Amino acid sequence: MRLAVLDIGSNTGHLLVVDAHGGAAPLPAHSYKEPLRLAEHLDESGAVSASGVDALSAFTAEAVRLADARGCADLLAFATSAIRDAVNSDEVLATVQERTGVRLSVLSGEDEARLTFLAVRRWFGWSAGRLAVFDIGGGSLEIAAGADEAPDVAWSLPLGAARLARELQQPIAGADLAAVRRRIRIEIAHDAGNLLRGGPPDRATATSKTFRSLARICGAAPSSDGVLVRRVLTRDALRESIPRLVAMAPAELAHLPGVSPSRAHQVVPGALVAEACFDIFELADLEICPWALREGMILERLDVMPLRTAEAGAVTG
Repeated sequence: MRLAVLDIGSNTGHLLVVDAHGGAAPLPAHSYKEPLRLAEHLDESGAVSASGVDALSAFTAEAVRLADARGCADLLAFATSAIRDAVNSDEVLATVQERTGVRLSVLSGEDEARLTFLAVRRWFGWSAGRLAVFDIGGGSLEIAAGADEAPDVAWSLPLGAARLARELQQPIAGADLAAVRRRIRIEIAHDAGNLLRGGPPDRATATSKTFRSLARICGAAPSSDGVLVRRVLTRDALRESIPRLVAMAPAELAHLPGVSPSRAHQVVPGALVAEACFDIFELADLEICPWALREGMILERLDVMPLRTAEAGAVTG
């Protein structure tokens, strides 16, 4: 079965087409994405601007065309924090549906964390023991932990890299840097006991673009080496890199390995959130997982499908 997942994130719109069946890992067949940057298309009232709605509608229409052209039997379309938190969310969804025929489902922050956790659990398997999963998106930070396929705890915080970048003047220095660090840590620490009460995780992991970029900046293997290469972001390497990153302008950050020009201004806010996660949860390192929310959506969809069986007429016995 060929499935398409349409992920409208706070930074990027991403269509992922996979060949999938129950009991097997989804095999990517096609990918199409555009930097919509919806978290930065919000006006002073918190509404998605007209230009943001136009860009979203155009991307969605093209994604539907591509999914149809590639023979997808089903389209799983969802949006995350930028649409979830917009004051005109209902109007945006209605406009996109009117223009494209697609009704986007809006995931709660808890569902984002839960589905990302599912993907990470399936990637690392049961031998990972009790997992802790951290995901810095454009609009929010998701945290989840547990020993099963469903996390024991899962929550979301408004600490996405794009959201923070929109609020900050960069480069950040001195008292401003200290204030940003303090604000981030207060928000994360507020509910940190949700995870800490269960004791240290057997494996702490991170996923999605911000963490992948930070790991690459700190020396992890490039994406061209493939998804099976182990990549780790350590607290010490990140802590050593932050003063250098803070002192750089976005144009300079854009030339760092693993950083795309459209996200360069999000590197420092993302690094400060990652640093806070390391410190508050007393972690030495985070292993990067190549699967995240989109894969979680696909896996949950496959779980309700029957496992592939032998073809009819096969000789048995």
